[in-house]
Parts: sequence; structure tokens; C-alpha cells
Amino acid sequence: PRSPVRTLHDPAHHALAREAVAMKGWLLHHKQASSQALRRLAGTPLNTLLGALVLGIALALPAAGEMLLANFLRLAQRVAATPQISVFMALDAAKVEVAEIESLLRKHPQTREVRLVQREDTLKRFKESEGLAEVLESLPRNPFPDAFVVVPRDESPAALEAMRAEFAKYRRVEHVQLDSAWVKKLDALLRLARLAVTLLAAVLGVALVAVTFNTIRLQILTQQEEIEVSRLLGATDAFIRRPFYYFGALQGLAGGLVAWSTVLIATLLLRGPVADLAGLYGIEFALHILPLADSVVLFGLAALLGWAGAWLSLTRHLRN
Repeated sequence: PRSPVRTLHDPAHHALAREAVAMKGWLLHHKQASSQALRRLAGTPLNTLLGALVLGIALALPAAGEMLLANFLRLAQRVAATPQISVFMALDAAKVEVAEIESLLRKHPQTREVRLVQREDTLKRFKESEGLAEVLESLPRNPFPDAFVVVPRDESPAALEAMRAEFAKYRRVEHVQLDSAWVKKLDALLRLARLAVTLLAAVLGVALVAVTFNTIRLQILTQQEEIEVSRLLGATDAFIRRPFYYFGALQGLAGGLVAWSTVLIATLLLRGPVADLAGLYGIEFALHILPLADSVVLFGLAALLGWAGAWLSLTRHLRN
């Protein structure tokens, strides 16, 4: 074992000790800065409340849009028909070849369900239609091919198109029809809605940064003498700026809390009427609140925008 005397004189031991002291000092500085920012927020409760309301309303609009978009997607998946891929065999395809294609389709990793529609059943069904029986009887042979109806696992337009192209290459497959018009329309609508929500969030995010920018500017002007005294006492630029950064981030978090609470209350108030309206159309549906991941993103984005506003204001108004 190493002796205590040797351990005390070990350079590695001294380096670890210095790192521990530096880390402790760093944490202490951040604790003091955050406490100072909290005291400033608590010292002006009315201004803090009004600022949080302004930021919260700005953030609540895109947050509500994301909540409605997620619920609309859930509703669309519930009421819309499942897209299908129809695979038509060649008219002269043998039963063995049809069975081979059926085996390939059922083993495909992206197929959820495969249903064979035999040509005899199709002919029988069309003969039962008024006006078609005599026409079909006059034909020399059955004009309908064997076909498969494939229900895919992935309903995205890209995945459906990839499956259609792959099935079309199978031996003795004459034609592949993709029933995905509604999927493309829904995907285009969702992309447009997401773009609108993103643009709205960007515009209101700029407004949030502007509000924080102005608030920090006023803080700097009211504490200009305190800042000058701190510099005379040897305070570093990072030490002076740190409380303002925390002030901006905490103000952004307060706005995020207001936005999250607003969206939550609105969702709970609308849940009953929306469920009643859906029931009139025979649909069981209820609004869901913002998921945990979206809530974390909301709070993180609010804090980041508040910090960004503080950084811009400090860069513009806090001279060295």
C-alpha cells in the first residue's frame, strides 16, 4: 500500500484536489447567480407576472397548434380507411405461380395482412351484377386474374411506393395498384399544418426574445452603478453576466409554465364538447394533453429563448 506521506506529495493527487476545488467554486458561482436572479424576479412580482403572461401567451399558440395537430393525426388514423396494395397476376398464371407469389407476400416484413381474391370468385361476383351476366357469359374465358389485397404495416407514402415498386418486379405479376390517394392528401395536409405551426413558433419566438431583450436592458440600466462597482472590485465579465443569463432563462421558464398551463386548461375544457361532437358521428375520441416529450421541448425552448434574449441584450448594452 502507498504511504500517506507519498500520497500527499503525489502530483496526481494535487491535480485532483485542484479540480475538485475549481468544480466546487464553479458550482458555488452558479448557485449564487441563480439565487440572485430569483431574488430579482421575486422583488418585482407584478412585472414578473406580466412578463410571464406575455411570454406564455406567445408560446401557448404554437403549443396549442402542436397539441391539435397531434390529436388530428390520431383522429385521422382512427377514421380513415387503411391503405391497400392490389397485386394482379397475369391471366395465364398457373396456380403454382400464384401460390409462390402469395408466399412471398406473406413473408414480406412490411406486410400486415394478405388476402387472395381468386379469379373464379371475382367472376361469380360480377355475374351477380345486373347487366353484366350476359356479357360475361359470351366471353370465351374468364377475363379476371387472380389478385392479392395487401395491407401494409407502414402507411407512409414513401413506404407504400417502395412496396408497390418491389411487388411490380415479382415474376408473373401483371399490375400493382396502390390505393393511397387519401394517404398522400393527409400527408400533404399534415406537412402544411406542421409548417404553419413552425412558422408561428418562429415568429412568436422572435417576440419572446425581444421581450427578454428589453427586460434585460432595463435590468442593466437600473444596475449600472452596481456593475461598475463590481468591476472596480475585480469582478470578471462572466461573473457580471451570469445572473442576467439566469434571469432570462428563468423568465423564459415562467413563460413556458404559463403556456403549458394554458394549453392544459384549454384541453381539459374542450375534451367534453369534442367527445360529444365525435359521438354524433359514431366516433369514440377524446382530446389528449401535450405528451411528456413535447412538454419538455416546450420548457427547454422557452428557457433557451429567454437565455438568447439575455445574451443579445448583454452583447448590445453591457460595455466592457
